[in-house]
Parts: sequence; C-alpha cells; structure tokens
Amino acid sequence: MCGRGIDQVLAHPCSPEIYEDYMRSAAGYVLLAEQANGPIPRRNGSSYVWGAALEQFKSMQPDARIINLETAVTGSNDRANKGINYRMSPENADCLAAAGIDCCLLANNHVLDWGRAGLVETLTTLQKLNIKAAGAGRNDREARAPAMLSLADARLLVFAFGSASSGIPFKWVAMSDTPGVNLLPDLSRASAFEVADQIMAARRPGDLTVVSIHWGSNWGYDIPDEQRIFARALVDKAGVSIVHGHSSHHPRAIEIYRDRLILYGCGDFLNDYEGIRGYERYRDDLALMYFADLDPTSGSLHALKLVPMQIKNFRLSIPSRRDIEWIRQTLDRECRPFGTRVIFESEQQLACVAQRATT
Repeated sequence: MCGRGIDQVLAHPCSPEIYEDYMRSAAGYVLLAEQANGPIPRRNGSSYVWGAALEQFKSMQPDARIINLETAVTGSNDRANKGINYRMSPENADCLAAAGIDCCLLANNHVLDWGRAGLVETLTTLQKLNIKAAGAGRNDREARAPAMLSLADARLLVFAFGSASSGIPFKWVAMSDTPGVNLLPDLSRASAFEVADQIMAARRPGDLTVVSIHWGSNWGYDIPDEQRIFARALVDKAGVSIVHGHSSHHPRAIEIYRDRLILYGCGDFLNDYEGIRGYERYRDDLALMYFADLDPTSGSLHALKLVPMQIKNFRLSIPSRRDIEWIRQTLDRECRPFGTRVIFESEQQLACVAQRATT
C-alpha cells in the first residue's frame, strides 16, 4: 500500500486531507510512525520505500515481479464514503517502476476509494509506466482480462479477482459501460469452475497461470474452508501454477497442493501502519518477499524461497535474527496443518517445503 502516509514522504504527495473518524490528515500517519521509530525524511526519491528489498531483487533476479496494489493512484477528490480511503499521487507512481514491478493487481477494496475516475487514472498511470494491470478495468471485458507477461521460456497469464469477503462493495463491479473490479459472485465450487473455464479459454499450450484473489479478513490465521476448496478447484480443473491470495495484513498459511503453490494470505509488503496499536501480536511490521521457482514446462513448483523484511520508517529493511526466527516459527506453525514446513535456507532467507521433504 503506497498511499496515504507513504505518499506523504515521497517527492510529490497528494493533498493530505482524509476523512477518517480518528485522523483528518495523511500526515498524521507519518507522525505516528515517527513517534514509534524516529524521524522519517520527506520528499524522498522513488526508490526510498523499497530499501533493502532492491538488493534482494537484484540478487534473486525474478522473471516477473507481481504485486497487489492496494491504493488508487489519482488526484481525484471523489471520495467513496467507506471510512478509509487510500490514494497515491500519480507523480509518485514512479516508485513502482523503481522496484521493477511488472504487474499490479487491482481487484481489491481500495482501488475505487476515490471514485471510478480515480480508477481510470490509476489504469492510465500504470499504462504510462509500462506496468501491466489485471483485476480492474474501464469495463467488464477489460477487468476480466488477464495480464500477459513474456518470460524467458513461457508466457505467464495473471488473472485477478476480488471477493466481497475482503470488503469490496458489490457496487464496484465492472460492467459493460462502467469501470470497476473483477468481482466474484461468491467463493463456491461453481464459481471456481467458472474461473477455471475462463483460464482454459485464454490459455495457449505452454502458458503458465497465476490466479490472484483478494479475499478474507485482515487479521488472524484461520483459513476458511471455502478458500481451500476454491483454491484446490482451480488447481484440479485448470492446472493453475499459483493461487496468490491476499488481504490479510500479515502472512498466512502456505499449501503445496499437487505440486502447485497456494498462498492463502501473503500479508502486506509495505504499509503506513507503524505506530498504530491494537494488533501488535500479528507483527504486521514483518513482511515477506515470495520467490517461486516454477517448472516452465509443467508449471509445477520447484522451490519457494521467502525473504523476510521489516517495515521501519516507511522503508523495507532487514529484520533482526530474532524477528526472522519469530516469523519462521509462526508461519511454520500455521503451515503444518497444510502439509508444509518453513525452514531456514540461509541466515536471512527461509524456504517453504512439503513435510515429506523434511524427513
């Protein structure tokens, strides 16, 4: 989430005015973070927020960098009456290019925070930066269309869907003549089969597929049965390589099902929550970078490496060894019921493996 407080410390911030019950200026979130962790410089360059993550990208050299962009990128003042509204100035959007982002997923509960015009400006801004988008569009056809990324050995199709379980209003759905998001009617098996049919209709031989879904609650580790059934159905019927789930503010369980990767909740990679109290036990200051190595022919998972990061001063940094061990233990505990374990790959890197691989 690059909006609100994050936007305020970049070079070209939006007007700070917001309309929350407990905060009327986005600059207030900067002050909360400074009270927690010390001064934050202002008017930062486009690479500031990524900090230590840039070195990890350089080291790992992923073929595709895909994120859920949970903010509008707009100067629009057409505020949705929903309590919390995120926006980032289009002039600050070059921070996405600074991280080499290839694809932004937009089927979430904040992309229309500043109206349909704000969504259109978000799409236009990403297009100018040559960043692909999926999950929202100027009409329903565009919202349903996958992003297509050319890899060295294959074509990657990225489909994005939103679920009302994450707080997306049904009125945000894209229609034939109305901008909006690609919203699922529900998380039933029948809906999963409809998604699978869409995938198979778009896919060519040799294509790899990712299905990204914004679903579920912000906090807690429970994985609803409907999510597990939905994700597995996508693998069973469409051979999806990765089900990329998000909405939770902290990482949730990871499953390797039939050699396919299911991420039930990736957690936040960047946010402006420093200094906000009430959910400290979930350590939402700790983030993960997910590096999935796929077989380019079959789409099966070779390996999943996890690189822990810490959000501090609105910037990603390397956590302490104690914090890395905390996130390893926590995620390992949540993964065990799904047949996976989280182990140390190196001092600052974790791996998620099937339990049979640990014996």
